[in-house]
Amino acid sequence: MDIRRYGLLAFTVIMVAVPFLPVPDYWITKLNYVGLFGLVALGLVLLTGIGGLTSFGQAAFAGLGAYASAYLSVKLGLSPWLGLLAGLAVTVAVALVLGWVTLRMSGHYLPLATICWSLALFYTMGNLDALGKYDGLLGVPAIQFFGISLQEERRIYLLIWLVAIAAAIAITRLLDSRPGRIMRALDVHRGGGKTMPEAMGASTFRHKLLMFVIAAILASISGWLFAHMQRSVNPSPFGIKFGIEYLFMAVLGGVGHVWGAFTGAALVKLAEDQLQTWLPALLGTSGSYEIIVFGVVLVLVLKFAPNGLWPSIERLLPARRRRAIPADAPEPLPARDKPTAGSVLLEVKDARRTFGGLVAVNGVGFTLRAGEIFGLIGPNGAGKSTTFNLVSGVLPLTSGEVWLRGERVDGKGAREIARRGLSRTFQHVKLVPDMTVLENVALGTYLRTGSGTLAAMLRTDRAEEARALAEAERQLRRVGLGDHLHELAGNLALGPQRLVEIARALASDPALLLLDEPAAGLRHREKQALAEVLRQLKAEGLSLLLVEHDMDFVMNLTDRILVMEFGTPLLEGTPAEIQASEKVRAAYLGTEH
Repeated sequence: MDIRRYGLLAFTVIMVAVPFLPVPDYWITKLNYVGLFGLVALGLVLLTGIGGLTSFGQAAFAGLGAYASAYLSVKLGLSPWLGLLAGLAVTVAVALVLGWVTLRMSGHYLPLATICWSLALFYTMGNLDALGKYDGLLGVPAIQFFGISLQEERRIYLLIWLVAIAAAIAITRLLDSRPGRIMRALDVHRGGGKTMPEAMGASTFRHKLLMFVIAAILASISGWLFAHMQRSVNPSPFGIKFGIEYLFMAVLGGVGHVWGAFTGAALVKLAEDQLQTWLPALLGTSGSYEIIVFGVVLVLVLKFAPNGLWPSIERLLPARRRRAIPADAPEPLPARDKPTAGSVLLEVKDARRTFGGLVAVNGVGFTLRAGEIFGLIGPNGAGKSTTFNLVSGVLPLTSGEVWLRGERVDGKGAREIARRGLSRTFQHVKLVPDMTVLENVALGTYLRTGSGTLAAMLRTDRAEEARALAEAERQLRRVGLGDHLHELAGNLALGPQRLVEIARALASDPALLLLDEPAAGLRHREKQALAEVLRQLKAEGLSLLLVEHDMDFVMNLTDRILVMEFGTPLLEGTPAEIQASEKVRAAYLGTEH
């Protein structure tokens, strides 16, 4: 067990011991609210800090959990524990519907949509007679735990903080897992986005929806605890004001860090109470002046500490222990059947792609056989990258066909094509910079593994994780990066980053590897090292489709080449035939020679 785990254990022991110590009731109450607010902010860490999805509506989900349990307890006399289950069921159902609609939006439309449905849920709670309208429901019973009433704040404190710590540990575990790596690769502001995870075979929408639902569940549990601690519910704590405040807590504490949620909740809750006392006394008049202070503080944090306060605290802690690689090689991950050498692996027939009135690709066709390196070259604007994206499923064909291993794949999308054995790199390197090199490459094992969210949270996925990491290490050593396993990917130079992308693609055990300008931006020696890696891959039986501008690199590496000009095929042949062609010279130089 490393020092950080000892620290977590010590923190848990201290927090559990607090109610048994002579701590004033005032502080017990404040810590209860910190735990409750921290739970909601924790969902925002996952949703906003990791997934890049801004939501102002988490307070509404807390209201769903609170009202569902309060109604069943007060009106029907049911146990609060049944109320918890009912609240979670309602919350999940509503979150699935709202997420299905709103998560398809992007840019500023998503946060605006969360404001809209937050207001809608708030006014629904406040206008239903069954829920007591704006007066709410009174006489909510206390939670009973094995016959022990948790009515006293010192007793429910234990439940609140055990739930909060368990949730923090569960989210930490989730982020260090197969689905967690995909979640961390989604935020475009952190080097991620949709294209790369889809190329690994993962559904980006499904993972976004999963994060949305988990965040809603955490808010719902907080609402349930709040209702039975307060012994009453009304709409006030579940409006847009609190939705903004939860987001403020997450940003202030560190929206990309699990423990930043509780740091932000503690700072906001404790500062709020003190400011409500000090500011009126200082100014000689009453008012919500603390909101002004919080606004100024948020602006300063966004300007000078955009990652929040937790990273500054974390720097004082011992360095995080790197993920251990199993000493004994675990059982390898499943491997796909390899195509027979010389058999037709990829066939493109009369591919055409238009963008409005612009014809980007027209009549392109070629055949790639197993065990060869096929090059796709041409001047700038020739349509090479578009063709590449048509083959890999990033773009749909306007007309034509793409066949992979005897199966027609055009129209199936990048994720489905990846499942059929095609893997790729990108013209502009797509790595997650704050993940280690090993973790980035482990993304490539997504289709070869199957552990889900619950397994990650319960740590029942460790055996499969060991196999995935061992595969990632093997591929990194295969491309010569075995000494960089635990470096952050963002700290590497461009050349090694491109090799990391190749290793990630290889980790999926592809039948065909597509390389989009892999030599772009590399120095001469880096190009030589890359070419040697690609020759070794070919010698091992891998097939490659290569798009590249560097003519020397292509000519010394490929078996056959297709030259494109203005979106159409110009000439196909061996490197020697291409170099001898007057038509190719004219395409590149602009004149006949």
